[in-house]
Amino acid sequence: MNAITLTMATALCMTPTADASAEPPVRVLIVTGVDYAGHLWKETTPALRGVLEQDARLTVRVIEDHEFLASDVVFDYDVIFLHMKNYDPTVRASRVYENLTRFVHEGGGLVLYHFALGAFEEWDEFEQLAGRIWDRSKRPHDPHGPFTVEIVDPDHPVTQGMSDFETIDELYTCFGGDTPIHLLATARSKVDGEDYPMAFVLHVGQGRVFHTPLGHDVRAITMPGPAELIRRGCLWAAGRLDPATP
Repeated sequence: MNAITLTMATALCMTPTADASAEPPVRVLIVTGVDYAGHLWKETTPALRGVLEQDARLTVRVIEDHEFLASDVVFDYDVIFLHMKNYDPTVRASRVYENLTRFVHEGGGLVLYHFALGAFEEWDEFEQLAGRIWDRSKRPHDPHGPFTVEIVDPDHPVTQGMSDFETIDELYTCFGGDTPIHLLATARSKVDGEDYPMAFVLHVGQGRVFHTPLGHDVRAITMPGPAELIRRGCLWAAGRLDPATP
């Protein structure tokens, strides 16, 4: 063996190898591309992606077509992240609904963000996945402005160690539905003095759902409290914060 070969062999032996026990990153699929005109998804989606990928445990792909949910490719992901509100009839509606239901029931994670509580308003069973949905008969939200998000369950893996935080956002008040949910955070309306859910979770089949109505604009997404909350929500939905918990 000549000197060059010996040097190369030594270098190869010294090259660190990947830790075979390390978990691969959580694969998050953000589904966007359609929303209420006042929700600037072309600005907020890159902000969301940036916030999520600040955690090396999360890797993100963005799809700007909600009918991609009709594809079997969605089952390659760990978390489906809905950042959308559809107003027009979905061409492949039955397959979209079937895939989304199957994805969660078979153990996938689902995250609903901001106006995603109305993502599939025409789908009667959507409440069973979302926990709470948009109720048109109710006042939509307080005027945009500052408010405090109160952590009401400091022991849940999503909110453990988190403190109440300030945000500047829309405080949603238009929740409909009676599906059982586990409340993590609330905020008090300055209009009617009532408390409304700002983050909650539920189990659906073998899957997990994290839902927050926060996140109207880039500032509301990137403020420290909301950013940390959504990262943790994605990790929990993927079973990474408490994998031993059913």
